Amino acid sequence: MTTRTEPERTPPIMSDDRHIQFVKMHGIGNDYVYIDATREDPGDPVELARLVSDRNFGIGGDGLILICPPSEGVDADVRMRMFNADGTESQMCGNGARCVAKYAVDSGMSTSHPLKLQTDAGVLSVQYETDQHGRVRSATIDMGRPVLDAASIPVIIPGHDPAQRVLDQQLPTETWPGSIEWIGPAGLQASLTAVSMGNPHAVIYCSDVEKVPLERIGPFLECHGWFPERINVHFVQVVREDHVIMRTWERGSGITLACGTGASAVCVAGVLTGRTGPRLTTELPGGTLLIQWSDMDGPVHMTGPAHEVFRGRFDPEHAWSDVRG
Repeated sequence: MTTRTEPERTPPIMSDDRHIQFVKMHGIGNDYVYIDATREDPGDPVELARLVSDRNFGIGGDGLILICPPSEGVDADVRMRMFNADGTESQMCGNGARCVAKYAVDSGMSTSHPLKLQTDAGVLSVQYETDQHGRVRSATIDMGRPVLDAASIPVIIPGHDPAQRVLDQQLPTETWPGSIEWIGPAGLQASLTAVSMGNPHAVIYCSDVEKVPLERIGPFLECHGWFPERINVHFVQVVREDHVIMRTWERGSGITLACGTGASAVCVAGVLTGRTGPRLTTELPGGTLLIQWSDMDGPVHMTGPAHEVFRGRFDPEHAWSDVRG
């Protein structure tokens, strides 16, 4: 007779009158503070995101993600709402989505396989693998079909047809801030390809990503007039047809160790411009993601790990008094 072993459940995070309970998780270094909004009242998530993301006065992270019940009438197991470190709400976060799936499965919130995850970019299907204790260790997410017409990304470039794709669009490098002496050593290809994976991305190629002054160029491009909703910026170095190295300036958060939607956009941009193939290992500062876009009329799939780091209780009023004096 075979006895079925039940997975070890991770207790859900619980509330008390004063503190907000949280769990810190990351996908290859793209770290967020997660709050179970099925049990907690996060109050004003915009203000809370700014507070908890602060790496000196708060918990520290690239932003805040709320784990919520699905919206009424939506066929999903769980919903995620994602806020950048500056408090702005974003439609989607690939690394965050894997971690939300991990929390939902590990805590027993859902036993669905695949898990259906509601985001502001649509409902995504999440396949996942578990360890010997039944806890999620990695996941593959159907990221949906990329959006490529300029108007929908959105990108507004003078003289460019908004119904057309933005492929290798020449960059006006003479308007960039400060010295541009790095352009030669970095081997910059001064053009960008724009892709939306539910949020907007600009993909720029070079021969050495380490020589790009991302802390200076990233915020300039993020807020450039071409991008009415701002944009995520990625500099990409092609190693082989199936392998790239990339660095990211994330809209609303700055330099991050990883970006799942960005890696997906890089795969799409590589296929469309002929630089890389449909199966791509993307090497980011925090680790690697496997991206596949085998059908140009179909969705992108992203595979990567999800890790829980620690749990805790947070007193927002006390932290605010420290920050605001």
